[in-house]
Amino acid sequence: MINNISDLAEVHADAQISNRAKIGPFCRVGPNVTIGEDTVLDSNVTIVGHTVLGRGNRCFPGVVIGADPQDVSYRGSPTEVRIGDNNVFRECVTVNRATEKEDGVTSVGDGGYFMACSHIAHDCKVGNHVHMANNVLLGGHVHVGDHVNLSGSVAIHHFSTIGSYAFVGGLSRVVQDVPPYLIAEGSPARPRAINIVALKRNGFQQDEIDALRKAYKLIFRQKVEHPIVRDTLLAHGELIPSVNQILNFLDKKEQGRNGRARQKRVAA
Repeated sequence: MINNISDLAEVHADAQISNRAKIGPFCRVGPNVTIGEDTVLDSNVTIVGHTVLGRGNRCFPGVVIGADPQDVSYRGSPTEVRIGDNNVFRECVTVNRATEKEDGVTSVGDGGYFMACSHIAHDCKVGNHVHMANNVLLGGHVHVGDHVNLSGSVAIHHFSTIGSYAFVGGLSRVVQDVPPYLIAEGSPARPRAINIVALKRNGFQQDEIDALRKAYKLIFRQKVEHPIVRDTLLAHGELIPSVNQILNFLDKKEQGRNGRARQKRVAA
């Protein structure tokens, strides 16, 4: 072990590795990789492509980050993966680099926990403090907000958006956008309730939780039209920013293709 890099690791001389990073045996690090301080690659980890790993990340055996996107149109362009700080990637997690169809970057924020065999596809944008349980699959171009929890074996259709503080139950098939602050589950997934546990854990006040709960009942149970929901909540002083965020999210969702705001309907 020299400079915290195992003699059994294959690290390209052009890779930029912090002196405080640790790279275990049988890891492979490509020439265009940057690894920040206190990041640990346990063993049998592959980091390739134009990839940046920030500080304090932990990669367990079998992790592959920066490999080519699983897109038949990809022709080898130097697209990227950018990973923030303090994430955990458990066994056999895969994060593919982007295509050229958006901004050329697949990104993951800070403080995430990605359990065994989960997959982040090309062009995905994953926020901060996201937890993905075992075998969660993100299709290409999926956007996931902050503080989202995706339970075991959730599969998310490409171009779908998962709003911040949402929870998606295990074995769900997500084919449309999931609004922020909600619990969704099923095949296909449908909103079921406000995600009160996440809101309380993250310091939301009771009056805001009550307003979100009231908005949920009006929108999803009573099926009240959005302008009336706004007027009703405004009259009671409950049209707060987080409620507006749900309503705006739903308005965009309905304008998109098949319930996905980011996949606009294209004229034939």
